[in-house]
Amino acid sequence: MPVALLACLLALLVLRGLATNEVFHDTRIAISVDKDTVPQSLLKGGPIIDARGSNNANPVSYRIPDRTVVLSFDDGPSPQWTPKILDVLKAHGIRADFFVTGSMTTRNPELIRQIVAGGNEIGVHTFTHPDLVFQSHARIAWELAQTQVALAGVAGVHSALFRPPYSSDASAMDDWNYPVIKYVGAHGYLTAFIDADTDDWKRPGVDAIVKAAMPPVPGAGRLILLHDAGGDRAETVAALEQIIVKLQGEGYHFATISEALGAPSAMVPVHGYQLWAGKGFIWATKAAVLGLPVLVGLLAVVGFLNFGRFALMLVLAPIHARRAKRRDAWGPPVTAPVTVLVPAYNEFECIANTLNSLAASDYPIEVIVIDDGSTDGTSEIVEEMDLPFVRLIRQANGGKSTALNTGIAAASYDIIVMMDGDTVFEPSTVRELVQPFADPAIGAVAGNAKVGNRDSLIGAWQHIEYVLGHNLDRRMYDMLNVIVTIPGAVGAFRREALEQVGGMSDDTLAEDTDVTMAVLCQGWRIVYAERARAWTEAPASLPQLWSQRYRWSYGSMQAMWKHRRAVTAGGPAARFGRLGLPFVVLFGVVAPLLAPLVDLFLLYGVLFGDTQATLYSWGGFVLLQMVLAGYAFHLDKEKPWHLITLPVQQLVYRQLMYLVLLQSSITAMTGGRLRWQKLRRTGEVAVPVEA
Repeated sequence: MPVALLACLLALLVLRGLATNEVFHDTRIAISVDKDTVPQSLLKGGPIIDARGSNNANPVSYRIPDRTVVLSFDDGPSPQWTPKILDVLKAHGIRADFFVTGSMTTRNPELIRQIVAGGNEIGVHTFTHPDLVFQSHARIAWELAQTQVALAGVAGVHSALFRPPYSSDASAMDDWNYPVIKYVGAHGYLTAFIDADTDDWKRPGVDAIVKAAMPPVPGAGRLILLHDAGGDRAETVAALEQIIVKLQGEGYHFATISEALGAPSAMVPVHGYQLWAGKGFIWATKAAVLGLPVLVGLLAVVGFLNFGRFALMLVLAPIHARRAKRRDAWGPPVTAPVTVLVPAYNEFECIANTLNSLAASDYPIEVIVIDDGSTDGTSEIVEEMDLPFVRLIRQANGGKSTALNTGIAAASYDIIVMMDGDTVFEPSTVRELVQPFADPAIGAVAGNAKVGNRDSLIGAWQHIEYVLGHNLDRRMYDMLNVIVTIPGAVGAFRREALEQVGGMSDDTLAEDTDVTMAVLCQGWRIVYAERARAWTEAPASLPQLWSQRYRWSYGSMQAMWKHRRAVTAGGPAARFGRLGLPFVVLFGVVAPLLAPLVDLFLLYGVLFGDTQATLYSWGGFVLLQMVLAGYAFHLDKEKPWHLITLPVQQLVYRQLMYLVLLQSSITAMTGGRLRWQKLRRTGEVAVPVEA
């Protein structure tokens, strides 16, 4: 469904581009003058060429009868000028031929219906108005067929009349465009050239237009070319009135091409599939045209949110960094022992590395490992290590929240550190993590979770995400006092704060976000300790990454919904409800869900728009991301070489995260349920990575 939605949005952009003549637009105009293959009878004949059916091998031409004038209008219909031209024709009781483009037809369907209702005749002038001599047979067939689809959708008709773009009189046929005339004739089209090109598109003046329309030989038939679109047609409208009056005064009568030739109307009604296919095309195109401002508006929202977030980060992160350098920022040093909880479920590969890292801690700790029904020998490894500061509690599998609550109940100390069973702490991590508790207003502290297995491309992308997306965000949220997630890999809580919120909840799949929001709602302050580093094993494959992020996204949405009443609450929850929750919804859900619009417009611009300008704009966006990421890496004291993968991450990884978030949103909105999914670990993160 997410992929289908992206495809539909791109299709809407393409439909809108077709309607505005941006897609497949070709401005080349042929200048060949060789006429070796064109029969002289056509070069010296009339303006109507019939290469249909049996005439395809030897096309014939027809002249407009004497004392007869056919008025024809190209390139429309135009909402500005076509109604004025129709008014003039109606006032004089005259019918004319309108050679319309498909792009203008889809944008102005009501005008096509007015043209038909006035008894006028419609001809095909291609969909995007290219010079057909440069186009393949497939492109020519598409130009004609798509215009017919548009005509069927707006007026329920097809037309057998055709006029080539950039054509004039029959004598101008050459070796390049003559094969085109034969090709369209073989497909049932009667080609109309002209007797008089008024050059009204050059706006030579009303008198010049009228003069060009007059027959050089009194009484000779005339097929006159005018335009009802493509620029300022005020002179055309004024000249049209004079042309009609002058020729009627000379005894001419006006007719359509079919009437002048004494043939049935070139327009035929369509029914059934052709009619409904046309209507569907027009409805979709209308939706695309009307929907583009909405998409542009949403794109503006994405830009505003992203650049606003960047600005907040750049303003607040340096302030946070200066505070982090002060060893006395929170008060006197915290030295009291703490309890470290390690919930473990089938952590056979990792648990030894985790406990060995805690054994090297430079802070007094007790460690409680809660084996949540492991079946792979996790408990046996803990027992074999026989570490004096470690207690092992076995329980039936009840989920991470239950395991943590078991550990909280068994904890000996008032400050409780929580970590995952696949995480490695540095010796100073616990000490750095608990120092903020010197401030009695602080109820919890978020540590700095870092990717340990970053050598693969997927690992490098997650490393960038953790440093730029998580840690830099936490600095910003810390300064705003609305940190909404304490990472399960490294976080600490005051026991009093946990007791106030009833401990860890299993209401959501993101128990860390859930409990963090609950603590904020109680008025506690939560801060970020960037020096409290923990090294975790990130998913090593796309399926594993998808599984993890799907659970995170879905669980975070559950937590947002659970605490939604904080938006209108007063008291301690007011700040979180009025600042924190809107921020996480905007930056964590809305902006990522709309972010693919950037890539859709990028793809559209590269394929159909100004490719150079599009790539420059996208490059500027990536450069801004690179600068911000470089700054985030500097704050985290990370080597920047992983950032060489950032452009590819923007094209691939970000889209993957979008699809995960969209699927999570669909699951949430449809009431689907998602189970906890255990990731497969390798145990490769044994010691901290050298930053």
